[in-house]
Amino acid sequence: MSESENWSQNEVEAIVADYFAMWEKELRGETFNKAEHNRILRKLIPNRSRGSVEKKHQNISAVLWHLGYPFIDGYKPLPRYQNLLRDVIETRLKNQIVINRLVSKKVHAPATLSPIPKKGLNRIVVPPPKRKEIKELLQEEARKKTAFIRRNYLEIEAMNHSLGRAGEEFILHYERERLRRAGKKALAGQVEHVSDTRGDHMGYDILSFETDGRERLIEAKTTRFGQMSRFFASANEVEFSDANKKIYFLYRLFDFERNPRFFVLGGSLRESCNLTPFTYSVVPT
Repeated sequence: MSESENWSQNEVEAIVADYFAMWEKELRGETFNKAEHNRILRKLIPNRSRGSVEKKHQNISAVLWHLGYPFIDGYKPLPRYQNLLRDVIETRLKNQIVINRLVSKKVHAPATLSPIPKKGLNRIVVPPPKRKEIKELLQEEARKKTAFIRRNYLEIEAMNHSLGRAGEEFILHYERERLRRAGKKALAGQVEHVSDTRGDHMGYDILSFETDGRERLIEAKTTRFGQMSRFFASANEVEFSDANKKIYFLYRLFDFERNPRFFVLGGSLRESCNLTPFTYSVVPT
């Protein structure tokens, strides 16, 4: 049995309580010191090292990722966690009125547009999550899938029109500024917010351009939470990305309002993403 699996009930209860205390502060927008939390926690569980505690915090993030919750920024989800950890988290979540209320408030809250930085434009563009990390999380989910009760907070956030609109406008301004700084003012003037001017049925949100004039069709997906948060795509968006793979780009904007950054996935979503059926159109037969 690995070190990550042999934590006792008391140890697991202690670290989950510690994580939830930090998580509540983050959801409220309050600051906290992860290293200090780690140090104090190890007084309660003296047989665990700093690194062991850190990994267990990441395990907790992985459970929350599987359950459809956001997780603490900086604790990247780490799979291969013990069943006891999942059970303790699920039990605590069912009784955590405050946490659930804070998450619900955050995913429903109207959004405000963050300004594009005047300097360091490229700093807001980051590499996408590593495929290996996502694959391992999905494999863990497949192994333990039947035990989970999904709350779908990230799906609720995806339906927040105000947040989606603010994210699209952020990318719209970014694309115009990118082209202007490349000396392509005429192209910058032609960048179009398609979902606003033509409707949200087009399969993409923004018409932009490469510096040589070729079209760049952009779908923007926005979250207030971390880089590895799930996002949702309609059947129309997936089919459109497939039919226009040479000029289609998905911009995943995360940590919106606090420190907005995004990564880019080019081509068909069938090829760049793992697509999981989530809802069904149902009629009686």
